[in-house]
Amino acid sequence: MPKWIKLKRLLLAMAGSVGLAAALAVPAQAQEKIKIFLSLSYSGNAWQSEAANIVKALAATPPYDKLVDLREVISGTDVQAQISAYQSMIDAGAKGIISFPVSPTGLNRTIRRGCAKGVLFFLYDATVTEPCAYNVSYITSGFGENTAQALVNELGGKGKIFLSRGVPGNSVDERHTEGAMSIFKKYPGIKIVATYYGMWSDQTTQSETAKALAAHPDVDGIWAQAGEDGAIKALLATGRQRLIPVTGENSNGFRLALANPAYQARGLKGVSSGSPPATAGYAFKLMMEILTKHRVLPTHNIQYPLPWVPAADVKVCTGDKFENGCNTFPQNKVPDSFVTEVFEPTLLPELSLVTASDGTPTPGATIQPLPPTVVAAPDTPGINCSHCKPPADLYHLTKVQPTVQP
Repeated sequence: MPKWIKLKRLLLAMAGSVGLAAALAVPAQAQEKIKIFLSLSYSGNAWQSEAANIVKALAATPPYDKLVDLREVISGTDVQAQISAYQSMIDAGAKGIISFPVSPTGLNRTIRRGCAKGVLFFLYDATVTEPCAYNVSYITSGFGENTAQALVNELGGKGKIFLSRGVPGNSVDERHTEGAMSIFKKYPGIKIVATYYGMWSDQTTQSETAKALAAHPDVDGIWAQAGEDGAIKALLATGRQRLIPVTGENSNGFRLALANPAYQARGLKGVSSGSPPATAGYAFKLMMEILTKHRVLPTHNIQYPLPWVPAADVKVCTGDKFENGCNTFPQNKVPDSFVTEVFEPTLLPELSLVTASDGTPTPGATIQPLPPTVVAAPDTPGINCSHCKPPADLYHLTKVQPTVQP
Protein backbone atom coordinates (compact mmCIF):
# COMPACT_ATOMS: atom_id res chain seq x y z
CA MET A 1 0.00 0.00 0.00
CA PRO A 2 1.47 3.45 -0.91
CA LYS A 3 2.65 5.46 2.06
CA TRP A 4 0.33 8.37 1.33
CA ILE A 5 -2.73 6.12 1.58
CA LYS A 6 -1.55 4.84 4.96
CA LEU A 7 -1.00 8.44 6.04
CA LYS A 8 -4.44 9.52 4.85
CA ARG A 9 -6.14 6.66 6.70
CA LEU A 10 -4.25 7.51 9.86
CA LEU A 11 -5.26 11.16 9.59
CA LEU A 12 -8.90 10.26 9.00
CA ALA A 13 -8.84 8.04 12.06
CA MET A 14 -7.48 10.98 14.06
CA ALA A 15 -10.22 13.35 12.86
CA GLY A 16 -12.50 12.87 15.83
CA SER A 17 -9.83 14.08 18.26
CA VAL A 18 -7.93 16.73 16.30
CA GLY A 19 -10.70 18.23 14.15
CA LEU A 20 -11.77 17.89 10.55
CA ALA A 21 -9.60 20.62 9.08
CA ALA A 22 -6.42 19.41 10.76
CA ALA A 23 -7.04 15.76 9.95
CA LEU A 24 -7.55 16.46 6.26
CA ALA A 25 -4.56 18.76 5.83
CA VAL A 26 -2.82 16.40 3.40
CA PRO A 27 -0.66 17.85 0.61
CA ALA A 28 -2.56 18.40 -2.65
CA GLN A 29 -0.45 15.94 -4.61
CA ALA A 30 -1.37 13.23 -2.11
CA GLN A 31 -5.11 13.54 -2.65
CA GLU A 32 -7.44 12.05 -5.21
CA LYS A 33 -10.00 14.81 -5.63
CA ILE A 34 -13.67 14.02 -5.04
CA LYS A 35 -15.80 14.82 -8.08
CA ILE A 36 -18.94 16.66 -7.01
CA PHE A 37 -21.55 18.28 -9.23
CA LEU A 38 -23.63 21.29 -8.23
CA SER A 39 -26.90 20.95 -10.14
CA LEU A 40 -29.25 23.92 -10.30
CA SER A 41 -32.69 23.64 -11.81
CA TYR A 42 -32.44 27.32 -12.70
CA SER A 43 -30.56 30.48 -11.74
CA GLY A 44 -33.31 33.04 -12.20
CA ASN A 45 -33.08 34.90 -8.89
CA ALA A 46 -30.74 36.14 -6.18
CA TRP A 47 -31.56 33.18 -3.93
CA GLN A 48 -30.30 30.63 -6.43
CA SER A 49 -27.15 32.62 -7.11
CA GLU A 50 -26.36 33.02 -3.42
CA ALA A 51 -26.95 29.32 -2.67
CA ALA A 52 -24.63 28.32 -5.53
CA ASN A 53 -22.02 30.86 -4.44
CA ILE A 54 -22.04 29.46 -0.90
CA VAL A 55 -21.33 25.94 -2.16
CA LYS A 56 -18.59 27.19 -4.49
CA ALA A 57 -16.99 29.19 -1.69
CA LEU A 58 -17.02 26.26 0.73
CA ALA A 59 -15.52 23.96 -1.90
CA ALA A 60 -12.67 26.46 -2.26
CA THR A 61 -12.11 26.82 1.50
CA PRO A 62 -9.25 24.80 3.08
CA PRO A 63 -9.05 21.86 3.36
CA TYR A 64 -11.84 21.24 0.85
CA ASP A 65 -9.93 23.21 -1.77
CA LYS A 66 -7.47 20.29 -1.93
CA LEU A 67 -10.19 17.61 -1.79
CA VAL A 68 -13.01 18.74 -4.10
CA ASP A 69 -13.39 18.91 -7.86
CA LEU A 70 -16.65 20.92 -8.06
CA ARG A 71 -18.51 21.37 -11.34
CA GLU A 72 -21.66 23.48 -11.81
CA VAL A 73 -24.53 22.66 -14.18
CA ILE A 74 -27.69 24.73 -14.73
CA SER A 75 -30.41 22.70 -16.43
CA GLY A 76 -33.45 25.00 -16.28
CA THR A 77 -36.95 24.43 -14.94
CA ASP A 78 -37.82 21.49 -17.21
CA VAL A 79 -37.81 18.16 -15.35
CA GLN A 80 -36.48 16.21 -18.34
CA ALA A 81 -33.55 18.60 -18.66
CA GLN A 82 -32.55 18.03 -15.05
CA ILE A 83 -32.97 14.26 -15.50
CA SER A 84 -30.57 14.40 -18.43
CA ALA A 85 -28.15 16.51 -16.39
CA TYR A 86 -28.22 13.99 -13.52
CA GLN A 87 -27.63 11.12 -15.95
CA SER A 88 -24.60 12.87 -17.44
CA MET A 89 -23.19 13.51 -13.97
CA ILE A 90 -23.61 9.88 -12.96
CA ASP A 91 -21.95 8.70 -16.16
CA ALA A 92 -19.11 11.18 -15.61
CA GLY A 93 -18.18 9.49 -12.33
CA ALA A 94 -19.76 11.82 -9.78
CA LYS A 95 -19.20 10.86 -6.15
CA GLY A 96 -21.76 13.38 -5.00
CA ILE A 97 -24.51 15.53 -6.54
CA ILE A 98 -25.76 18.52 -4.57
CA SER A 99 -28.84 19.99 -6.16
CA PHE A 100 -31.91 22.18 -6.04
CA PRO A 101 -34.43 19.75 -7.59
CA VAL A 102 -37.20 21.01 -9.84
CA SER A 103 -39.65 18.22 -8.92
CA PRO A 104 -40.27 16.13 -5.78
CA THR A 105 -41.08 12.98 -7.78
CA GLY A 106 -39.99 13.41 -11.41
CA LEU A 107 -36.28 12.87 -10.66
CA ASN A 108 -36.70 9.78 -8.47
CA ARG A 109 -35.88 7.11 -11.02
CA THR A 110 -32.64 8.78 -12.07
CA ILE A 111 -31.64 9.43 -8.48
CA ARG A 112 -32.26 5.77 -7.67
CA ARG A 113 -29.99 4.77 -10.55
CA GLY A 114 -27.27 7.05 -9.24
CA CYS A 115 -27.57 5.75 -5.69
CA ALA A 116 -27.15 2.20 -7.01
CA LYS A 117 -23.84 3.32 -8.52
CA GLY A 118 -22.68 4.78 -5.22
CA VAL A 119 -23.49 8.45 -5.89
CA LEU A 120 -24.56 10.54 -2.89
CA PHE A 121 -27.51 12.84 -3.64
CA PHE A 122 -28.02 15.84 -1.36
CA LEU A 123 -31.01 18.05 -2.21
CA TYR A 124 -31.20 21.46 -0.58
CA ASP A 125 -34.26 23.62 0.10
CA ALA A 126 -36.50 21.77 -2.38
CA THR A 127 -36.93 18.05 -1.78
CA VAL A 128 -37.56 14.70 -3.45
CA THR A 129 -39.41 11.59 -2.27
CA GLU A 130 -36.77 9.03 -3.35
CA PRO A 131 -35.67 7.32 -0.08
CA CYS A 132 -31.98 7.01 -1.01
CA ALA A 133 -31.58 10.79 -1.39
CA TYR A 134 -30.83 13.18 1.45
CA ASN A 135 -33.12 16.21 1.79
CA VAL A 136 -31.76 19.23 3.67
CA SER A 137 -34.54 21.78 3.89
CA TYR A 138 -36.39 24.26 6.05
CA ILE A 139 -39.74 23.75 4.27
CA THR A 140 -41.15 21.32 6.86
CA SER A 141 -40.44 23.86 9.63
CA GLY A 142 -43.67 25.71 8.87
CA PHE A 143 -43.21 28.81 6.73
CA GLY A 144 -46.66 28.51 5.15
CA GLU A 145 -48.75 28.04 8.26
CA ASN A 146 -46.82 30.50 10.44
CA THR A 147 -46.84 33.36 7.91
CA ALA A 148 -50.50 32.70 7.08
CA GLN A 149 -51.44 32.97 10.75
CA ALA A 150 -49.38 36.14 11.07
CA LEU A 151 -51.31 37.67 8.16
CA VAL A 152 -54.66 36.55 9.61
CA ASN A 153 -53.71 38.15 12.92
CA GLU A 154 -52.83 41.45 11.22
CA LEU A 155 -56.16 41.43 9.37
CA GLY A 156 -58.26 40.55 12.39
CA GLY A 157 -59.45 37.35 10.75
CA LYS A 158 -61.14 38.90 7.71
CA GLY A 159 -60.19 40.55 4.44
CA LYS A 160 -59.33 40.03 0.79
CA ILE A 161 -55.87 38.65 0.11
CA PHE A 162 -53.51 37.66 -2.70
CA LEU A 163 -51.49 34.45 -2.77
CA SER A 164 -48.15 35.00 -4.49
CA ARG A 165 -46.83 31.49 -5.06
CA GLY A 166 -43.47 30.16 -6.32
CA VAL A 167 -42.63 27.71 -9.11
CA PRO A 168 -45.47 25.34 -10.10
CA GLY A 169 -44.94 21.69 -9.16
CA ASN A 170 -41.96 22.31 -6.89
CA SER A 171 -42.01 20.77 -3.41
CA VAL A 172 -41.24 24.11 -1.76
CA ASP A 173 -44.23 25.84 -3.33
CA GLU A 174 -46.51 22.89 -2.59
CA ARG A 175 -45.53 22.61 1.07
CA HIS A 176 -45.75 26.37 1.63
CA THR A 177 -49.18 26.61 0.05
CA GLU A 178 -50.53 23.54 1.85
CA GLY A 179 -49.39 24.99 5.17
CA ALA A 180 -50.91 28.39 4.41
CA MET A 181 -54.23 26.91 3.30
CA SER A 182 -54.42 24.85 6.49
CA ILE A 183 -54.78 28.21 8.27
CA PHE A 184 -56.77 30.27 5.77
CA LYS A 185 -59.50 27.65 5.47
CA LYS A 186 -60.22 28.04 9.19
CA TYR A 187 -61.24 31.66 8.68
CA PRO A 188 -64.31 32.14 6.45
CA GLY A 189 -63.72 35.90 6.60
CA ILE A 190 -60.48 35.52 4.64
CA LYS A 191 -61.19 35.68 0.90
CA ILE A 192 -58.47 34.75 -1.60
CA VAL A 193 -59.26 36.99 -4.57
CA ALA A 194 -56.12 36.34 -6.66
CA THR A 195 -53.55 33.54 -6.85
CA TYR A 196 -50.53 33.81 -9.16
CA TYR A 197 -47.06 32.36 -9.60
CA GLY A 198 -44.28 34.85 -9.00
CA MET A 199 -41.65 32.22 -9.87
CA TRP A 200 -39.63 33.35 -6.78
CA SER A 201 -38.54 36.34 -8.86
CA ASP A 202 -38.89 39.95 -7.73
CA GLN A 203 -39.53 41.08 -11.31
CA THR A 204 -42.18 38.45 -12.07
CA THR A 205 -43.83 38.93 -8.68
CA GLN A 206 -43.97 42.68 -9.21
CA SER A 207 -45.58 42.22 -12.62
CA GLU A 208 -48.12 39.65 -11.41
CA THR A 209 -48.95 41.62 -8.28
CA ALA A 210 -49.52 44.74 -10.40
CA LYS A 211 -52.03 42.83 -12.52
CA ALA A 212 -53.83 41.58 -9.41
CA LEU A 213 -53.89 45.08 -7.91
CA ALA A 214 -55.47 46.46 -11.09
CA ALA A 215 -58.24 43.89 -10.80
CA HIS A 216 -58.61 44.09 -7.00
CA PRO A 217 -57.50 47.51 -5.76
CA ASP A 218 -59.38 46.93 -2.49
CA VAL A 219 -57.16 44.02 -1.44
CA ASP A 220 -56.35 43.94 2.28
CA GLY A 221 -53.21 41.79 2.47
CA ILE A 222 -50.65 39.74 0.55
CA TRP A 223 -49.23 36.35 1.47
CA ALA A 224 -46.06 35.93 -0.57
CA GLN A 225 -43.28 33.47 -1.14
CA ALA A 226 -39.86 34.61 -2.43
CA GLY A 227 -40.17 37.66 -4.68
CA GLU A 228 -41.95 39.60 -1.95
CA ASP A 229 -39.83 42.70 -2.57
CA GLY A 230 -41.54 42.82 -5.98
CA ALA A 231 -44.92 42.78 -4.24
CA ILE A 232 -43.87 45.80 -2.17
CA LYS A 233 -42.65 47.63 -5.27
CA ALA A 234 -45.94 46.88 -7.05
CA LEU A 235 -47.88 48.37 -4.12
CA LEU A 236 -45.71 51.49 -4.07
CA ALA A 237 -45.94 51.91 -7.86
CA THR A 238 -49.72 52.35 -7.67
CA GLY A 239 -49.20 55.62 -5.83
CA ARG A 240 -51.74 54.57 -3.24
CA GLN A 241 -51.47 56.15 0.20
CA ARG A 242 -52.85 53.13 2.02
CA LEU A 243 -50.44 50.23 2.24
CA ILE A 244 -51.41 46.78 3.53
CA PRO A 245 -49.90 43.91 5.54
CA VAL A 246 -47.51 41.69 3.58
CA THR A 247 -45.82 38.51 4.73
CA GLY A 248 -42.86 37.29 2.73
CA GLU A 249 -39.40 35.84 2.73
CA ASN A 250 -35.93 37.22 3.35
CA SER A 251 -35.00 39.82 0.74
CA ASN A 252 -33.04 42.78 2.06
CA GLY A 253 -35.42 45.24 0.38
CA PHE A 254 -38.43 43.67 2.07
CA ARG A 255 -36.87 43.85 5.52
CA LEU A 256 -35.90 47.49 4.99
CA ALA A 257 -39.47 48.25 3.86
CA LEU A 258 -40.95 46.60 6.96
CA ALA A 259 -38.72 48.77 9.15
CA ASN A 260 -39.47 52.00 7.25
CA PRO A 261 -41.41 54.32 9.61
CA ALA A 262 -43.11 56.15 6.72
CA TYR A 263 -44.38 52.87 5.26
CA GLN A 264 -45.48 51.68 8.68
CA ALA A 265 -47.49 54.88 9.14
CA ARG A 266 -49.24 54.12 5.84
CA GLY A 267 -50.22 50.63 6.99
CA LEU A 268 -47.37 48.30 6.01
CA LYS A 269 -47.03 45.48 8.50
CA GLY A 270 -45.73 41.94 8.22
CA VAL A 271 -43.06 39.37 8.94
CA SER A 272 -39.97 38.20 7.06
CA SER A 273 -39.44 34.46 7.15
CA GLY A 274 -38.74 31.81 4.55
CA SER A 275 -35.93 30.16 2.70
CA PRO A 276 -32.27 30.52 3.74
CA PRO A 277 -29.74 30.03 0.89
CA ALA A 278 -27.49 28.73 3.66
CA THR A 279 -29.27 25.35 3.40
CA ALA A 280 -27.07 24.70 0.36
CA GLY A 281 -23.93 25.14 2.44
CA TYR A 282 -25.24 22.93 5.22
CA ALA A 283 -26.11 20.20 2.71
CA PHE A 284 -22.65 20.44 1.14
CA LYS A 285 -20.86 20.13 4.47
CA LEU A 286 -23.00 17.13 5.48
CA MET A 287 -22.19 15.47 2.14
CA MET A 288 -18.48 16.10 2.57
CA GLU A 289 -18.45 14.68 6.09
CA ILE A 290 -20.04 11.50 4.75
CA LEU A 291 -17.65 11.28 1.80
CA THR A 292 -14.64 11.77 4.09
CA LYS A 293 -15.97 9.12 6.54
CA HIS A 294 -16.61 11.57 9.36
CA ARG A 295 -20.36 11.11 9.64
CA VAL A 296 -23.15 8.59 9.33
CA LEU A 297 -26.55 10.25 9.16
CA PRO A 298 -29.41 8.59 11.10
CA THR A 299 -32.04 10.10 8.78
CA HIS A 300 -32.33 11.10 5.14
CA ASN A 301 -34.59 14.08 5.91
CA ILE A 302 -32.83 16.90 7.77
CA GLN A 303 -34.63 20.05 8.88
CA TYR A 304 -33.04 23.50 8.81
CA PRO A 305 -34.38 26.11 11.27
CA LEU A 306 -37.01 28.59 10.08
CA PRO A 307 -35.94 32.27 10.16
CA TRP A 308 -38.49 34.61 11.73
CA VAL A 309 -38.14 38.40 11.74
CA PRO A 310 -41.28 40.47 12.49
CA ALA A 311 -41.18 44.10 11.41
CA ALA A 312 -40.40 45.26 14.95
CA ASP A 313 -37.28 43.07 15.05
CA VAL A 314 -35.61 44.27 11.83
CA LYS A 315 -32.16 45.62 12.74
CA VAL A 316 -29.69 47.00 10.22
CA CYS A 317 -26.11 45.67 10.37
CA THR A 318 -23.06 47.93 10.43
CA GLY A 319 -20.65 45.22 9.24
CA ASP A 320 -20.57 42.26 6.86
CA LYS A 321 -22.13 39.65 9.15
CA PHE A 322 -25.17 39.17 11.35
CA GLU A 323 -23.75 40.40 14.66
CA ASN A 324 -25.25 41.97 17.79
CA GLY A 325 -28.73 40.96 16.72
CA CYS A 326 -28.69 42.61 13.29
CA ASN A 327 -30.40 40.86 10.35
CA THR A 328 -30.45 43.30 7.43
CA PHE A 329 -27.92 45.35 5.46
CA PRO A 330 -28.07 49.05 4.56
CA GLN A 331 -29.54 49.80 1.14
CA ASN A 332 -26.16 50.86 -0.28
CA LYS A 333 -24.51 47.62 0.89
CA VAL A 334 -26.46 45.03 -1.15
CA PRO A 335 -29.26 45.07 -3.77
CA ASP A 336 -32.87 44.95 -2.60
CA SER A 337 -33.08 41.42 -4.04
CA PHE A 338 -30.23 40.15 -1.86
CA VAL A 339 -31.49 37.29 0.33
CA THR A 340 -30.36 38.03 3.86
CA GLU A 341 -30.36 34.54 5.40
CA VAL A 342 -26.90 33.45 4.22
CA PHE A 343 -25.31 33.07 7.66
CA GLU A 344 -25.66 30.50 10.40
CA PRO A 345 -22.87 30.86 12.96
CA THR A 346 -23.14 27.37 14.44
CA LEU A 347 -23.47 25.40 11.20
CA LEU A 348 -21.62 27.68 8.79
CA PRO A 349 -19.10 29.91 10.57
CA GLU A 350 -17.03 29.98 7.34
CA LEU A 351 -19.53 32.20 5.53
CA SER A 352 -19.41 35.95 5.01
CA LEU A 353 -20.97 38.51 2.69
CA VAL A 354 -18.28 37.86 0.08
CA THR A 355 -19.09 34.12 -0.07
CA ALA A 356 -22.73 34.80 -0.96
CA SER A 357 -21.97 37.72 -3.26
CA ASP A 358 -19.32 36.23 -5.53
CA GLY A 359 -18.55 32.67 -4.43
CA THR A 360 -15.07 33.34 -3.06
CA PRO A 361 -13.95 31.99 0.33
CA THR A 362 -13.86 34.15 3.41
CA PRO A 363 -10.21 35.22 3.82
CA GLY A 364 -8.50 33.13 6.48
CA ALA A 365 -11.44 30.76 6.96
CA THR A 366 -11.08 26.98 7.27
CA ILE A 367 -13.85 24.38 7.25
CA GLN A 368 -15.18 23.71 10.75
CA PRO A 369 -16.86 20.43 11.77
CA LEU A 370 -20.63 20.44 12.02
CA PRO A 371 -22.37 19.70 15.33
CA PRO A 372 -22.69 15.94 15.88
CA THR A 373 -26.49 15.84 15.77
CA VAL A 374 -29.04 16.84 13.12
CA VAL A 375 -32.73 17.67 13.40
CA ALA A 376 -34.90 15.14 11.58
CA ALA A 377 -37.67 16.58 9.39
CA PRO A 378 -41.20 15.16 9.83
CA ASP A 379 -42.46 12.76 7.20
CA THR A 380 -44.54 14.70 4.69
CA PRO A 381 -46.18 12.66 1.90
CA GLY A 382 -45.38 13.96 -1.57
CA ILE A 383 -42.67 16.23 -0.17
CA ASN A 384 -39.96 14.05 1.38
CA CYS A 385 -41.54 10.59 1.31
CA SER A 386 -44.13 8.65 -0.66
CA HIS A 387 -45.74 5.86 1.34
CA CYS A 388 -45.59 7.44 4.75
CA LYS A 389 -47.92 8.82 7.39
CA PRO A 390 -47.52 12.46 8.43
CA PRO A 391 -47.68 13.42 12.11
CA ALA A 392 -51.09 14.57 13.31
CA ASP A 393 -49.71 18.03 14.07
CA LEU A 394 -47.89 18.50 10.75
CA TYR A 395 -49.12 22.08 10.38
CA HIS A 396 -48.74 23.15 13.99
CA LEU A 397 -47.68 26.73 14.66
CA THR A 398 -44.19 27.31 16.03
CA LYS A 399 -43.54 31.06 15.61
CA VAL A 400 -46.87 32.75 16.17
CA GLN A 401 -50.17 32.00 17.88
CA PRO A 402 -53.69 33.06 16.83
CA THR A 403 -54.85 36.39 18.15
CA VAL A 404 -58.12 35.85 16.30
CA GLN A 405 -59.86 32.57 16.99
CA PRO A 406 -60.97 30.48 13.98
